[in-house]
Amino acid sequence: MPETSFPVTERPGQAVVSTPDEIDLRNADALGEALRAAAASNQPVIVVDMSGTEFCDSTGLNVLVRAQKQADADGRLLRLVVRSAALQRILAVSGMDRLFQIFDSLDQAVEAALPGG
Repeated sequence: MPETSFPVTERPGQAVVSTPDEIDLRNADALGEALRAAAASNQPVIVVDMSGTEFCDSTGLNVLVRAQKQADADGRLLRLVVRSAALQRILAVSGMDRLFQIFDSLDQAVEAALPGG
């Protein structure tokens, strides 16, 4: 059974949402709640650290798309950290790799958010 915990941590100028190994119908609502909590922090950048996530179904992808649209409307940046080849393939096949800013590591996503990054 997928984890239902999506910790949100803050760094200067950023809120980081950490995701578990799988995101699907059973925990996608919790992801949405975590992303709303990250947005409520009023940080200009939200990083979704999916570095340990191997699978995300269409329910999870829908939550991410809604978060991206909300970030755009709020003038925020939403970034994904994706390491898994399987998840990269899911994003590519669905065309969502063109919708999101995707980074290979949390450090890269964080550094890109810094002035001059």
